[in-house]
Amino acid sequence: SRATSISRVNRGDGGPGSTLSRTQSLIRKQTAPVSLRPSDILIARFIAWKGVIKQLVLYFQGIADIQHHTARELVKLGGVIQVPFRGGGGGGGGDAGFIGGEGGVQEVFYKLREEGIRSVAEEYEGFGRTIEGSIVRHLEKLRGEVKMHIKNIQNDTGKLATTVSRERELSTSLISALGTSISTYKNTPLALGAHPKQDPYISNLAVQRQLRTQVNAENLLQKSIIITQANSASFEEGIVQAMQGAWATYEEWRVRMNANVERHQAGVGASFAGLDPTVEWVSLSARTDHLLDPDTPLREPRYIRYPSKDDPCVLGVHEGVLSRKRRYVRRWREARYVLTPAGFLHEFDDDETTPVFSLFLPECTLGPPNAHDRPGAQDGGSYKFYIEVSKDGSGTTKGGTSISSVRRSLSLRNGRGDHAWSFKAKSKEEMMEWWNDIKMLCARYLVASEQIERSGPVEAAVRAVGYPEEE
Repeated sequence: SRATSISRVNRGDGGPGSTLSRTQSLIRKQTAPVSLRPSDILIARFIAWKGVIKQLVLYFQGIADIQHHTARELVKLGGVIQVPFRGGGGGGGGDAGFIGGEGGVQEVFYKLREEGIRSVAEEYEGFGRTIEGSIVRHLEKLRGEVKMHIKNIQNDTGKLATTVSRERELSTSLISALGTSISTYKNTPLALGAHPKQDPYISNLAVQRQLRTQVNAENLLQKSIIITQANSASFEEGIVQAMQGAWATYEEWRVRMNANVERHQAGVGASFAGLDPTVEWVSLSARTDHLLDPDTPLREPRYIRYPSKDDPCVLGVHEGVLSRKRRYVRRWREARYVLTPAGFLHEFDDDETTPVFSLFLPECTLGPPNAHDRPGAQDGGSYKFYIEVSKDGSGTTKGGTSISSVRRSLSLRNGRGDHAWSFKAKSKEEMMEWWNDIKMLCARYLVASEQIERSGPVEAAVRAVGYPEEE
């Protein structure tokens, strides 16, 4: 675009070897803390254009009325044309960024007020009817199109800008919450037991998901603004051409006026005819820094950076697949589990970021690993271990440390209202890896005792009960 070309010339970009610096400059411009949005500039621009067209409509309506009144009424019409143009507070100041000197629309309107309005004192009645039936109606239609264009900008980029603002606020809130979770973990880690969702690992997952959502919203807004800018440039060119067409119609009938009126209007007509439809837009693009450059790169999720992203407490200690069930219940549930530095064992469904089951290990007792292979077992193997959760956070060692005592103690609910869970791995190696990692975070853990070979006469009699002694 012409706007991009001029911007590159003014900033010294576009030369060999300057791609990197230009990209950095565009990114820095996109992330600058400015309150004025590109969509606001465009809206203000076309609000000003609507006012400009309204002035032109009023002008021709006034011309038509003047045909029925005296030359004095024609002179009063000069007050309709106001230069400089009063815009909607756009980036170019009170004049909405229009060229103030030679070659701009304001210069043409100044001549229109001084020469066209004040010089026209005599017009034909038929000329007035022609203006009302052709030129004014065409400009009113054009003004309606400008109003619709403003509404489209507000509906597209305006709503997207509101969405981006909301996503940025949510990202800030979640990152602050992540900092709070990390602070709690480092200062009072046991306080996290009652709030699994405040685990730094879980808070970090929420931040990552939110920032991806924000990036998508930012990119949608950027694409929308670039498309809207391109459409606005073409639309503004059409506005100028439409004004030129309206004036051409006016010129066609103007020649029928008397020579004196024609002499004053000729200068105004030449100004309209010689107006470059793109000069105003190119001038605005060269003077303002608030329009978005089409070459601005899109944001990429792989470059997401935020505070505490690499903090050790937000990284999982151990991740993998385990099967879980309550003790003495046959049904196993296989899921993805994550062991976190905060002492949580989280269970996840698919790619969800919120756990469906959590154990706070500092309040648990870890049972001994079952290291015996049983190929024909109904549960598919004995690569299991047990975790008991107690409300008082002390675990339990009641009944000794043997496997039989552990099985007695790890019931569905013992006398104190504790819970016991069984976990199963797919291999002995996986089971021991999980067991050793969980052991470091549990309140206490139990080790299985060696099996005792019993061969006394009492034991022999018990084993041989029911058979004749000689057999």
